[in-house]
Amino acid sequence: MTVSELSAKCGFETVCVPDNKRQVSGAYIGDLLSWVMGRASADNAWITIMSNINVIAVAALTDVACVILAEDVCLDDEIVNTAKSKGVNVLKSSLSAYETAILLTDKI
Repeated sequence: MTVSELSAKCGFETVCVPDNKRQVSGAYIGDLLSWVMGRASADNAWITIMSNINVIAVAALTDVACVILAEDVCLDDEIVNTAKSKGVNVLKSSLSAYETAILLTDKI
């Protein structure tokens, strides 16, 4: 499933999706960035409540398919622009990280 398909099926808001055809395989939930760097896999959907610039750096480093910001977390414009320039897909969910992960269960 692509990031765009996942967003549409789950009702996630699109923050920025520079690579809408990116395939999503699996998911990872975590907010401790060093932990995510060592455990998230390429092509995962990474669910977090973190909203700083380091989220984009870790997403690019781990090559996740997308970041899903849970609990209506917002990024400022500078971070969104950095995500676009680095090709990092960012989606947003109004649900908790747990509830967001449940939505992904039968889709990826």
